Amino acid sequence: MQETKDKPSFSKRAEERKERVLTKKESSITRGISKAIVIKDGNPFFLSEPDGSVPMDRAHGFGLYYHDCRFLSGYELKLADVKPGALASSAERGFRAHFELTNPDIRMENGKLIAKEQIGVEWMRTIDSDRLALHDVFSFHNFGLEQVEFPLSLTFRAEFEDIFVVRGLLREALGTLHPPSWQDDVLYFLYDGKDGLHRSLTIDFSPVPESRDGTTAHFQIALEPRETRQLMVSLFIAESSNRSDVRPQAHPQPELKRIEESLDRSAEEWLSKYTEIHGDSLILDRAVERSLRDLRILGSSIANEGFFAAGVPWFATLFGRDSLVTALQTLAYDPQIAEHTLRLLAQYQGQHVDEWRDEQPGKILHELRVGELARLGEIPQTPYYGTVDATPLFLILVGQHAAWTGDLTVFHDLRDHIERALTWIARYGDENGDGYVEYYGKSEKGLINQGWKDSGDAIVNTDGSLATPPIALVEVQGYVYRAKLALADLYQRAGEPERANQLRQEAEDLRARFNRDFWLEDKGFYALALQADQRPAAVLSSNPGQALWTGIADPDKAQRTVEALMGDDMFNGWGIRTLSEKERRYNPIGYHLGTVWPHDNSIIAAGFRCYGFDDAACRIFHGIVEAARHFDAYRLPELFAGFTREKYGIPVRYPVACHPQAWAAGSIPFLIETLLGLVPEAFEHRLRIVRPILPDFINQLEVRRLRVGKASADLRFVRTSEGRVSPNVLKIDGDLDVVVEPEISTAPAALHSGQPSGGS
Repeated sequence: MQETKDKPSFSKRAEERKERVLTKKESSITRGISKAIVIKDGNPFFLSEPDGSVPMDRAHGFGLYYHDCRFLSGYELKLADVKPGALASSAERGFRAHFELTNPDIRMENGKLIAKEQIGVEWMRTIDSDRLALHDVFSFHNFGLEQVEFPLSLTFRAEFEDIFVVRGLLREALGTLHPPSWQDDVLYFLYDGKDGLHRSLTIDFSPVPESRDGTTAHFQIALEPRETRQLMVSLFIAESSNRSDVRPQAHPQPELKRIEESLDRSAEEWLSKYTEIHGDSLILDRAVERSLRDLRILGSSIANEGFFAAGVPWFATLFGRDSLVTALQTLAYDPQIAEHTLRLLAQYQGQHVDEWRDEQPGKILHELRVGELARLGEIPQTPYYGTVDATPLFLILVGQHAAWTGDLTVFHDLRDHIERALTWIARYGDENGDGYVEYYGKSEKGLINQGWKDSGDAIVNTDGSLATPPIALVEVQGYVYRAKLALADLYQRAGEPERANQLRQEAEDLRARFNRDFWLEDKGFYALALQADQRPAAVLSSNPGQALWTGIADPDKAQRTVEALMGDDMFNGWGIRTLSEKERRYNPIGYHLGTVWPHDNSIIAAGFRCYGFDDAACRIFHGIVEAARHFDAYRLPELFAGFTREKYGIPVRYPVACHPQAWAAGSIPFLIETLLGLVPEAFEHRLRIVRPILPDFINQLEVRRLRVGKASADLRFVRTSEGRVSPNVLKIDGDLDVVVEPEISTAPAALHSGQPSGGS
């Protein structure tokens, strides 16, 4: 059969989809998941529709996932062959979801009518990582005055797709999917992976089905007036290189109350270790609690080292950049996970040159996958190193962690890794020797763009064309600058002043070059990037705002940059867009071409504070918190559309945004740290509070269990009658001096916690 110009062949379409997912970094080309109900405990997670179901077709991202595999891809409840309607749904606890459903009009075969809303269906769902199980309890209530009887069916689908297949990469010839089978009233799905792993899904019912048909379990429900009956369904997932380990096993009736109490206790213990934030704003309190609970949900581990997985469902794994940024955002709340993240990433640091994985000696990874495609070597994420910024961010986190803890242990333990990262910056990060860290992806299945805006069309010129590699991003140069200054301080403390002075001089030389080459005098802002032949990508983007966070910008240029970023073409009322509305490639629903990303705005606000632009930082804080109020349970998604607040009055959802997402969850906690001006100097047993500010909807804020070194402090910030914010020390445990600095100094501060003391 010949190809036609109108309709590409199957193989050509497969390659196009593969390119879109792997190299152009579209998060997904499935249909939207913006209203998905998400639960997660450890590594397994589950996404459903608001009615608790998982569609039975394939073109969606809902289902039960574990280790980059979707174990369950269809789950449907019907009453007399009719789907119940959703009334309410919630998953605020993170590991448990609650759905309330009711029946439409149901005409039975005997002609009897069960009137709509007579039957209530309460569906409680709990995910349990210890047992690799999902437990569903259905409670059927008869709210009517007469007895009702109706058939109930539950239908399932399981195909064990790799996450990249779910995201839109067409399935290649992989393993063997066995026909579903029933074994002693247990429904069993089995998949023999081409990668040598066997994967199974076992579904138990209590009571057992009255009849079975394919993958459908049938029950007959009879309810007297006001009567309630329950049905429990437990789904167990398993994977092993030994097939006998994944065969159906006898599972005792789960003690759900004990399981839920254990999960609740674990969540509360986790939260109790974090710095506590409370104020007189219910909106802020709800947003902070949601953020911290989402961070708990995204907590994962590899080899006993904890980290924040990037986001559910597409990026629920270790991402260098995302995990590092989130650890930076949360240092004021718990520095421990930052240490775990650093040690874990050091284990995977690049060892040699491998173009397939964009690996180079000393480079920090971008993404680690463990699914079938990765294990087969069909994709380079084993791990993949196509990120230009994870390496300097790794070094910044080393410095920031030390500033909060007053401890050089991590610095000493990772000393070889730190030196190798610095060598990567000097040698591989700057292959053309122009003094800037740039990227040029070499893997045929790797990313085209390798900064945080890593979609294929993210880095553009004013005429709409794509920037030409090698590409040196504006914020990445700032990261390198900040990293070298942070490490210079640690080398100085470790008794190596010569190395410290060398790094400071390299940082100063970079700062001078940067302000000469990236600045666009006629436009009044920094270029998005320098591309081949050092030509600027001269569009107005959000990236220079992140450069301000590092302190690399000259103060006069910082002022003009802030003015540009806060213009109506950039600030849409909720936050700063990724690309100006005036640029040719602007797209309010383009992944990186005009959307608003909460984490981006949190870093930009810290940059504004670095140069004394407190009002602009407050506007960002206010917009992001107000945006959170419009999302379910105050959960900020990965991103939202760039449409103006004035136009719709609510932030417009991005259809396939991850939620929860790690650095989105870290954004409001980091913004609070930013506005309060918290600057740790743990080596000196000191906490500086620099120009604390609060938005007008908050008059009082309390911070409890804030750790600096081995000490902790409880603080209260109160707005005075003159409009200033006055900090008060409520309690100090340990050796700590709290110093308040209300005035603006004349230069940006050395950024130890993302917080500044300088001004314009």
